[in-house]
Amino acid sequence: MLIRDAAERDWAAIWPFMRRIVAAGETFSWDRDIDEAAAKQRWFAAPPGRTFVAVDGDGTVLGTAVSGPNHEGPASHVATASFMVDPDHFGRGAGRALGSHVLDQAKADGFRAMQFNAVVETNVRAVALWQSLGMEVVATLPEAFRHPSEGYVGLHVMYRLL
Repeated sequence: MLIRDAAERDWAAIWPFMRRIVAAGETFSWDRDIDEAAAKQRWFAAPPGRTFVAVDGDGTVLGTAVSGPNHEGPASHVATASFMVDPDHFGRGAGRALGSHVLDQAKADGFRAMQFNAVVETNVRAVALWQSLGMEVVATLPEAFRHPSEGYVGLHVMYRLL
């Protein structure tokens, strides 16, 4: 598996699984009916934002991640990131590979810490993955996410020094 900077040509592979994940409304805090143009603009942010893809040996995009500063000014030394793995490719290590890469790249880019702002507490696979990579739940915002089947559930804020 290769983790690399995403290119414009990767969007055609990213959008179909991104649309499914967002429309499901179980793990991502975007409008469930976001249109393609808005999603692409959000995912391919201008520098210092970065967009990555995980690809297999055949060049199939397995997942994607974005990262950049969580805030501006005196808080700009803390990075943030978001991740999506194609549900058709779960279990192949793309999430772990992307997570490790994003943490390493953030450190190389001079960030001092990583903060995930909104990890849905019922997304136990993601929570366990991030914890295995050194992220800690530093707060849980009660009932901050409206899950389509679980109702109102918490959103974790996760943090790690780099």
